[in-house]
Amino acid sequence: MGVTWEDIRSWLPSFWSGFLVSVRITLVSLAIGIPMGFLFALGVQVKNRGVRYLCLLLVEVGRGAPALVLLQFVYFGLPSAGLSIGAFVAACTAISFNTGAYTSEIIRSGLAAVPAGQNEAVMALGMTRWDGLRFVIIPQGVRVAIPALLGFAILVFQGTSLCFAIAVPELISRAYDIGSMQFFYFPALGVAGIFYVAICIPASFIVSWAERRAGAYSQR
Repeated sequence: MGVTWEDIRSWLPSFWSGFLVSVRITLVSLAIGIPMGFLFALGVQVKNRGVRYLCLLLVEVGRGAPALVLLQFVYFGLPSAGLSIGAFVAACTAISFNTGAYTSEIIRSGLAAVPAGQNEAVMALGMTRWDGLRFVIIPQGVRVAIPALLGFAILVFQGTSLCFAIAVPELISRAYDIGSMQFFYFPALGVAGIFYVAICIPASFIVSWAERRAGAYSQR
């Protein structure tokens, strides 16, 4: 006997609960990861070699290690060092670090895209390096980086599907639970896919709109 609409309707509360967990992980990871990316992007440009090399090392580790490896390292590896954390916190920690590493390169590219004349204007005005970054370079660099950051936010939301590996009750975990209990893996995963599509397709249109706005701004 195949799956019926009544079956799918009975699954929806569970899927909705998993969807909210995925959204929470995404929002927390972005809220932590993007400021971390700012720090990394600025850190790799400082004159102090120790700070610069440390930031470069963290960025390369965060970008080079697969997100699934980071998740399992935080959740299964840290307890062996005496630091035990819950699955949700572990997921947010790993994905935030991964987000910080990738967004640091996006932000650094945005800062590098600011015309050199802006730095010359900062020096001509007698502003300190920090004030120049805060009031001139960073606002313009962020405007350039916003479309790429929005696009990466979509990838972060999709990447939360890996959290099922550490028993976080997110969207894919709910689909696997339903599939294992009722042996309807294909329709259960299909419903989960619809949730992802319902978020990612509208979000991709927002990213395209932001790219057009950023392009129009850069041509002024």
